Amino acid sequence: MLDPKLLRESPEIVRAAVAKKNLNVDVDAIEALDQQWRTFLASVETLRAQQKAVNGEMAKLPKGSPEFLAKVGEMKALKGELKEVEGSLKETGTTWQEAMLSLPNVPHESVPDGTSEADNVVVATHGDVAAVSDQAKPHWEIDGFENLFDFARGAKVTGAGFPFYLGDGARLVRALVHFFLEEAGQAGYTEVNPPIFVNAASATATGQLPDKEGQMYETVVDQLYAVPTAEVPLTNFFREEIVEAAQLPVKRCAYTPCFRREAGSYGKDVRGLNRLHQFDKVELLKWVHPDESYAELESLRLDAERLLQKLELPYRVLSMCGGDMGFSQSKQYDLEVWSAGQERWLEVSSCSNFEAFQARRARIRFRNTEGKPELVHTLNGSGLAVPRVLAALLENNLQADGTVKLPAALVPYFGDESLRFR
Repeated sequence: MLDPKLLRESPEIVRAAVAKKNLNVDVDAIEALDQQWRTFLASVETLRAQQKAVNGEMAKLPKGSPEFLAKVGEMKALKGELKEVEGSLKETGTTWQEAMLSLPNVPHESVPDGTSEADNVVVATHGDVAAVSDQAKPHWEIDGFENLFDFARGAKVTGAGFPFYLGDGARLVRALVHFFLEEAGQAGYTEVNPPIFVNAASATATGQLPDKEGQMYETVVDQLYAVPTAEVPLTNFFREEIVEAAQLPVKRCAYTPCFRREAGSYGKDVRGLNRLHQFDKVELLKWVHPDESYAELESLRLDAERLLQKLELPYRVLSMCGGDMGFSQSKQYDLEVWSAGQERWLEVSSCSNFEAFQARRARIRFRNTEGKPELVHTLNGSGLAVPRVLAALLENNLQADGTVKLPAALVPYFGDESLRFR
């Protein structure tokens, strides 16, 4: 959530943010609503001051005197007027709060201009896309693929996008998760096993609500949401708390299954492991001092990149343009691996700085050098999402005998140098 002072003192910055993120938000209407709310607030404060003054005057008058009774009448009128204005203030305040939640975070000055993925800027590459198996093919076309990754039975049991992982397929998923968590621990992240359902307040704090409600699975009776990412429960760990400044940065990681409806997805992007409704992911998250947040973003990005380097996967890093960046992000990098069989790049991680946007919603603060509470900055990144990493491993390392040679870093976790489909 944006600081209301920013809207009041520098509305042009808010308008520029909305424009850069290519969103349709009526900033003028929100400004007018904010002014209306402040007018009601001022009226309430004036009426309460008048009540206090009249009450003081009544205390000096003999009870039952004409003057006293006149003040009683005046007090009654003030009470009725105050009740009416307080009702308007509450109603307008609710609408104002909802409107403020529709304003996106302000992009950092380094964020590229642009309206779509075509305008994202490649800032780094690693590895040689040509140095992959000449046997590469789309992973779903590998002979025996369905023996380890059963989409048909998953669709029967639940629906499309909920596959079964069988035998060595399941072991390989577990090996990747174990590898990601161990690497995160070595990089200084404390592992957390969080809830995989969250309430609306948690989803609102991280920006999933009201922006992405159509993408989340919701329980009907309890009104809980299945986590679209471990970012949501992790960030809310410190909701409405003050973190000790000496603790910063606090670094946590978590593995969870993630659930996304992916409404509107279609075509080649949803083939095989490319886009699932349930998938496994390890999330990296930081709460940091505001002065350090952009240095911490670069560090976070390198933590995610290191995993891809150890998995020997060619990848590139994109600085996301304003129009393709998330609603809540100030700056976002996407990491994409090369998928040799599909001959395309697949996103496997987003590393983002939210500055104080999430912390303001969640009221996560620390005490600054003056002892005053100040909002922390939050950052998170995928470290990593399993399905597309798995797809790239299968395609890039497919051998002539139909097996997949695994990178050395993964062998200790899987227990074998190769994956076999039969």
